[in-house]
Amino acid sequence: MTDHIKTELAGGVLSVTLARADKKNAITQAMYAALAEATERARTDDAVRVLAFRGEGDSFSAGNDIGDFIAIGSQAGQPTDMPVFRFLKALADLDKPVVAAVKGRAVGIGLTLLLHCDIVVVAEDALLSAPFINLALAPEAASSMLLPAVLGHQRAFEIFALGEPIDGRTALAWGLANRAVPAEQVEAVAAELAGKLAARAPNSIRKTKRLMRDAERLWDLMQREGEAFGSQMKSPEAMEAFMAFTQKRAPDFSKAG
Repeated sequence: MTDHIKTELAGGVLSVTLARADKKNAITQAMYAALAEATERARTDDAVRVLAFRGEGDSFSAGNDIGDFIAIGSQAGQPTDMPVFRFLKALADLDKPVVAAVKGRAVGIGLTLLLHCDIVVVAEDALLSAPFINLALAPEAASSMLLPAVLGHQRAFEIFALGEPIDGRTALAWGLANRAVPAEQVEAVAAELAGKLAARAPNSIRKTKRLMRDAERLWDLMQREGEAFGSQMKSPEAMEAFMAFTQKRAPDFSKAG
């Protein structure tokens, strides 16, 4: 499907690696399809007790590959027809523990994915951001509900509206992460915690997670976010934002209304 997503099952932990280091692990729709397949496997395969995400190289993920997203999005009938929504549905439905090891940049979906993880280990100098409004878009992955639930309205709104990054230490202090450690320790600490989860009673963990999450509500919100995201993608605001992004300049929204 794609060489940019690698999976490995060992000790009950299905490790999923974003393997596009030369592009800071920016995610294409082909990668989303592979991520969906891995996440669906995690839910249905009894050999998988924990799902673990990591990024190859010096970043977790730079978010969506903008060029790919625009090209695929313009061809899709509905935003929810895109592979990204198959992945989001799989995340909403997953009732097994999810661990993330985060170094470097975690942008957009690189941050909102963490809201679906149960254990998040970040590098102290990692930089997490959700610059949807910078691109004249709208939140996704049920983050419009989950981020305020974790951070409170004001902090979540600032992250969305200003798009400025927070570092790993702040992410820990604000409740977005379980551990903040030096970058060279992230992988080992995350692997240790994933191993501990894999050793716990699996049915007990699954029932606990199901009680803590409302999968139907999450998926309903993801679809409504998708409608808002899709309408914004076609807007003059977004066209200006994408053009500015490719031209490496600040967008000018002075004529937007």
